[in-house]
Amino acid sequence: MGAMSGTISVCCAACGRRHRYTAPSYPCVCGAPVAPELDPRGAATEVTHRAWDEEWIGLRCAACGAESHWPRPELGCPCGTVLCVPVDPVATGRAGRVPGSRVPAHRAVPIRTARDAVTAAVLYLRGLGHRNVRRADQRPLSGIGLAAPGIVVQVDPTAGPVPARDVECLWLTAMAESARGVHFSLAGYAEDARARADLLDVPLFVLDPTGVPRPVNAPAVALDATAG
Repeated sequence: MGAMSGTISVCCAACGRRHRYTAPSYPCVCGAPVAPELDPRGAATEVTHRAWDEEWIGLRCAACGAESHWPRPELGCPCGTVLCVPVDPVATGRAGRVPGSRVPAHRAVPIRTARDAVTAAVLYLRGLGHRNVRRADQRPLSGIGLAAPGIVVQVDPTAGPVPARDVECLWLTAMAESARGVHFSLAGYAEDARARADLLDVPLFVLDPTGVPRPVNAPAVALDATAG
């Protein structure tokens, strides 16, 4: 194993307990997984305050070269201390701001429940200019349906990847209402679901644990670019 690793031993700065920590991976726009390089020689530091600019690290996809910003690695110790896990300072860069995020820091909602996932999606949609977001009149086959003038939304808070059927049903519902269908998921999308979404021009977003939606296909990137 080299100097950097995807799994390292982390020592709590407060109580001295040691933990095995594996870096989480995130979906690049191209579909490839991206994960931060951890530094086993570095020391974990206690998180004593929160600053939006310091919550993010820049990661470059090895498959396509795209650079995205994701939450910095953190670990919660049983003693109650939150630790900032050391990362490779060369391969990973801090972000001054978070591209693709339309959720202000004071309105970000960490996702712990299905209700949190819906709230995160609503906040993002408001950032896109959809102020009157409500529960959809027609309930989707799975997940939670939302609607606003010109848009139909499905939020899937389950632990499994979204199947192609859900994307197709969302598209049909949106077409019937002369609206745009948008999908949010916690667990990502099956490969055939991504293919159908690209064909039908349905934006797909993954909700990261901090409550910030990440575009994972070209229609979502294009939609995200309209905000601001």
